[in-house]
Amino acid sequence: MSSVTKRIHEISQPRGGYVKLEQFTLKSFNDDKELYEENLPPQLIGLVVDYLTRFMLTKDVLRAFSISFQGYEFRIMWLGEDQRKHDKLKGVSIDSLLSKVKGLDDESIIAACKACSYDVWRRATPILALTAPLASDIFPDKSTINNIRVMVNRSISFLENNGPLVKVGPTFEPGYSKIVNTGDGDYLTEDCIWDFKVSKNKPNKEHTLQLLMYWILGQHSNREEFSCVNKIGIYNPRLNQAYILNIENISKETISIVEKDVICY
Repeated sequence: MSSVTKRIHEISQPRGGYVKLEQFTLKSFNDDKELYEENLPPQLIGLVVDYLTRFMLTKDVLRAFSISFQGYEFRIMWLGEDQRKHDKLKGVSIDSLLSKVKGLDDESIIAACKACSYDVWRRATPILALTAPLASDIFPDKSTINNIRVMVNRSISFLENNGPLVKVGPTFEPGYSKIVNTGDGDYLTEDCIWDFKVSKNKPNKEHTLQLLMYWILGQHSNREEFSCVNKIGIYNPRLNQAYILNIENISKETISIVEKDVICY
């Protein structure tokens, strides 16, 4: 059994992908905000922007940072309960950090950056996680903090202007198959499934297939919230750009192939 993202890496797509980026309509936005050089890894910045956006929309810090929380608990399982005591003394236990996340002030953003460093314990092996930067060594500078704040505000503004927002982190039960058993989108609006990417690069064929798979899973779930969804889209708050594609512009043949050969219904 595979997640959506794992399944994508298990199969080979045709040249250019099942869904080509050229099929999408590109929309660019301008808020007169500039982003500057950051002192944290891009992957960590992406997680912080993602989780803080979810927190600002839901006000549920444990749900927004659930992977960080799980990662921290895996870390304690690996290193022992004495590590939790040590972390509390240094103010970097997951509980200590998430208690400081209140909004988009500097202290909240710094705490979020440190909390997200624990994701690696959930997403990678303990051996790899041991080589990752420690929460106690993560200190975002002023430019990094400002960039995160700008990108979160862009994300919230984008959803407000392209809503209404129906669900944060939509899942697709019971629409999964015998091969694909997990996967969740970023945001669901009334007519579109959105994936947010904090990257300096354009979306690739893995990203576009991921969205098509989400749409297909939603249709197979027969859940009401997916009944009016007729678009898939990618928003990048770093570039302040959105790529949007009407499902009617994807051939029925392509949808059928992805259903049968990728998702394996």
